[in-house]
Amino acid sequence: MEFSYNRLWKMLIDREIKKMDLQKMSDVSGASITKMGCCENVTTDVLLRICEALDCQVEDIMERVDKK
Repeated sequence: MEFSYNRLWKMLIDREIKKMDLQKMSDVSGASITKMGCCENVTTDVLLRICEALDCQVEDIMERVDKK
């Protein structure tokens, strides 16, 4: 099992927010955004900051999926 951030990417598209804008809005490093793009682990602090910036819950931006 791994975490997928596809929900986050879809939300960004729906809200017309670029990854760079998310980085600035949430004060999250570009490295963390890149890790999320590769379905790698990030800290809960990163997830919290993103949720606060987007006014959403953690289940709105990620889900647990089977490894491909």
